[in-house]
Amino acid sequence: MGFTDFFTDVVSSLGFSEAQAEAPAADVETSSTPQDEPAEKTEEATEESESAEETPSEESSEEAPEEEEAAAEEEEEEEEEEEEEEDEPEDIKPKLEEDCANSAKCAPYKHHYDECVERVTRQEEEGDDFKGVKEDCVEEFFHLTHCATACAAPKLWRELK
Repeated sequence: MGFTDFFTDVVSSLGFSEAQAEAPAADVETSSTPQDEPAEKTEEATEESESAEETPSEESSEEAPEEEEAAAEEEEEEEEEEEEEEDEPEDIKPKLEEDCANSAKCAPYKHHYDECVERVTRQEEEGDDFKGVKEDCVEEFFHLTHCATACAAPKLWRELK
């Protein structure tokens, strides 16, 4: 018993009906033998009723490619709109914050941050891992960023108005 047989048995035991493909009508007629005729007639009757039920779905499947083409065209239009949106003016906030970070107002915070970066870089180069304390400059960075943001905010609002 193979792996797929196991799952087939499980599905059949749960009572789910198995999907079976229809054979083309020409194949049924050419492959019939006298002893198979009664069974094939019932199958043909079943197939005819199923094909009658499937006729609306076949029509919808014919419409599906048209719908897919329409959806593809809509996606292309959305992409074109996104490209147009990309032509928006450049964001000036990062430039204002950088200018403020380098200004005299935030100079003390920048000085502390730069010193910390030098210290950490020196420790990494020397390999002073045995001290057990690894320093990072997160606190100094946040102080500098806070100062730069507070300085840039009024300038940004003036530009946006």
